[in-house]
Amino acid sequence: MEKNAIEELEKYAQPELNINQDTLLGWDERDLSTEFEKTAQKSPGIDKPMLAITLVILLIGVIMVLSASFARGYYTSSEPLRLFLRQATFAFTGVVLMIITSQIRVRTISRFSMQLLFVSVVLLVLVLVIGIKVNGARRWIGLGSSENGILTFQPSEVAKLALILAFAQMACKIGKEKMKTFKFGVLPFVFITCLMIILLRLEPHLSAIIIITALAAVMMFAGGTKIRWFIIVVAALISMIAGLVYFQLRANLPEFEISNVSVETIRNNVDFSGLGYEGRRINAWLNPDNDPLRDGFQIRQSLNAIGSGGLLGQGLGQSRQKYLYLPEEHNDYIFAIVCEELGFIGAMLIILLFVLLIIRGYWLALNASDKFGSLVVIGITSLLALQVFLNIAVVTNMLPATGISLPFFSYGGTALWLQLIQIGIILSVSREIPPVQEKSDNNKERL
Repeated sequence: MEKNAIEELEKYAQPELNINQDTLLGWDERDLSTEFEKTAQKSPGIDKPMLAITLVILLIGVIMVLSASFARGYYTSSEPLRLFLRQATFAFTGVVLMIITSQIRVRTISRFSMQLLFVSVVLLVLVLVIGIKVNGARRWIGLGSSENGILTFQPSEVAKLALILAFAQMACKIGKEKMKTFKFGVLPFVFITCLMIILLRLEPHLSAIIIITALAAVMMFAGGTKIRWFIIVVAALISMIAGLVYFQLRANLPEFEISNVSVETIRNNVDFSGLGYEGRRINAWLNPDNDPLRDGFQIRQSLNAIGSGGLLGQGLGQSRQKYLYLPEEHNDYIFAIVCEELGFIGAMLIILLFVLLIIRGYWLALNASDKFGSLVVIGITSLLALQVFLNIAVVTNMLPATGISLPFFSYGGTALWLQLIQIGIILSVSREIPPVQEKSDNNKERL
C-alpha cells in the first residue's frame, strides 16, 4: 500500500517537475532576451547625428589646415606638411580621446568636476611663473615655443571646461530655490569667475577672459540665477562704456550734442589706446586704415582674402593671402582662407554645419536624463557657439580682434583635444537619453 502511494505520487509529480523545468528554462531565455531589449532601449548608444557632424567638420578643418599652412611650413622649416601632419595627429588622437570619453558615465565625470576646477586654477598660476612667453604674453606651459615645442598646452583651455563642469555641479548641489538668492546663486560663481579673470589678465589673455565671462553668465542663467542680476551687470557695463565715449567726445568736440552722435563721429573722435593693448585693438577695429601697417594690417589682409573669394572662391589650395600676407592664416584667421578658397557658398555651408552641431547640442541638453548632464551640454554647446561666432565676427571685422580660434579648424593641439573631449562628454550624456518610444510610454503611464 505504501509502495503504491509512492508510485502514485511520482506519477503526478514527475510531469509537473518536467513542466516546471521546461518553463523555467524557457522563462530564463525570454527574461534574458527581454532584459537585453530593455538595456538596448535604455542605452541606445551615442548620438549619431552629433558624432557625424563633428567628424565632417573635423575632416574639413584638417584639410583647410593643410591648405592654409602649406606656405608657412615651407617658409619656417622647409617642410610644407609639418603643421598639417601635427594637426592630423592631434585630430586622430583627439577622436580616440572623444570615443573614450563618450564611454565614461556622466556621474563619474561629475565626481571630479571640483577637482578639475582646482587643478585649472593651479595651472593658471603656474603659467605666470614657468609659462612660455610669446609676443609678450605667457599662455603656454611646456617645452619650446607654442608652435614648435612638444607637450605644450594652454591652461586657459582646461579652465573653460573646468568652469562648465564645476558650475554645473554647484548649481545641482545648491538647488533651484537657493540659486535664486544672491548669497548662493551669485556670490560663489562670481568669486570663481573673478579669480580666473584676474589670472588670465596677468598673462594677458583677452579672448579667454571674454569666453570665461560669457560661460559663467550662461551657466549661472541655466542653473537658475535670477535674471535681474544679469540686467544690473549689463546696465553697469553699458553705462561705463557710454560714459567713456561721452567724456572723450566732450573733450574733443566743444560743441558736442548727444542728438548729433553718429558712428562716424565716434570713430573719428574717440581714442581707446589708454586702455592698453585691448584699447589699441578697438581703435584698429574702428579705423583699420589709420594704421594699415601695424594694428590695422591683419584685419585689412583678412578682408582682402574674404573679398577676393567672391561667390565660388579661388579654389581649394589657391589662396594668395596665405603666402605670408595674412598673419595667423592657419590659426585664428583660417576662416578668411576658407572664404578666399571656397567662396561665399563654401563658407556658408561650413557655417551651416556649425549651426547644425549647435542645434543638436541644445536638443540633447533639453532631453538629458538629469540636470547635471543638461547643464554640462548647455555649457559645452554654448562654448562652441561663442567661439564660432566670435571668431567669424573678428575675421569679418564685426568685432575687435580677440584671438579666439575657430573650433576644429584652427591649428593647435590643446584646443582640438579639449574640443573633441567636450564632444565626447556630450556623447556620454546622449547615451543615457531614453529613446522617444520609451519616453512616450512613460508619459502614457503617468496619464
